Amino acid sequence: MQVALARRVPAPEAGSRQKRFVFLLLDRFTMLSFACAIEPLRLANRVLGRTAYTWVLAGEGGREAVCSNGVAFRLDMGLEEIGRDDVVMVCGGIDVQQATTRPILNWLRREARRGVTIGGLCTGAYTVAKAGLLDGRKATIHWENQDSFVEEFEDVKLTKSVFVADGNRLSTAGGTASIDLMLKIIAEDHGEDVANTTADQLIYSSIRTDQDTQRLSIPTRIGVRHPKLSKVIQMMEANVETPMSPAILAEDVGMSTRQLERLFRRYLNRSPKRYYMELRLQKARNLLMQTDMSVINVALACGFASPSHFSKCYRAHYQTTPYRERGAHGSGPLGRLSI
Repeated sequence: MQVALARRVPAPEAGSRQKRFVFLLLDRFTMLSFACAIEPLRLANRVLGRTAYTWVLAGEGGREAVCSNGVAFRLDMGLEEIGRDDVVMVCGGIDVQQATTRPILNWLRREARRGVTIGGLCTGAYTVAKAGLLDGRKATIHWENQDSFVEEFEDVKLTKSVFVADGNRLSTAGGTASIDLMLKIIAEDHGEDVANTTADQLIYSSIRTDQDTQRLSIPTRIGVRHPKLSKVIQMMEANVETPMSPAILAEDVGMSTRQLERLFRRYLNRSPKRYYMELRLQKARNLLMQTDMSVINVALACGFASPSHFSKCYRAHYQTTPYRERGAHGSGPLGRLSI
């Protein structure tokens, strides 16, 4: 296994303004979101011609952290006290529930009480929320983990944005979204010109804001640009727990039920009822694999009136029962599906 060493940046110039980032690497964190956060800082230093940003790698035990692709990183520190002006970035990935240990939660809470800015990259937002640091705040997390996150953290105002900055709490959806957050920070610290030049160094031609959503639009996702079809699918996705009938969906877009049936058959090769069922079962599978919710509660959250009906539909679609699915993947591994 190859061991990657933490990069040591040069000592800062006397009197220069600088900011230090503490990257808290959870077990099996995602390398992509971490790399997309640290590289803009390195390049911003290069653009500015001085050390405006420094960073250290931290983790429980203070020795080594292994990311989801197997590469190991040597850590600079354990869970020690940091400076009040430091920025903590919790780097999450696979099985973030198991990686979110009691010592890590206590460390985050202690640093939060001292006023430290804390962010979560990818599923790192789960850890920040578990520490109670996102209550009443806006946040985001990878779209595959949104259903389970909403069920566990009702007091967090979850969005579908690429990244969110709510006061001294930050979060990203994972992947390249870290670049967008870091470019925002760089722009706030040193101006738009420095951020844009840093983006050019990254060959990053389209900088996203916190108003951009992380998933493709419905027309792009399904490969069909039909306004009424897109609106119906949007209504389906927004009403999984209490499914709407095909008649009501058709009426809301100004067509008959028969016309709606033809529309789905023509563009998606399935009935509206079948498409809706697949959406509900997909959400159910995410909840089974990513939360500790009982099978009964998963069924109710996905619009099934009884566990037996849920089990029958689930088996027909996935060739296994909800109980076996839960047993095969273990209970509660939020982040198992994350990139």
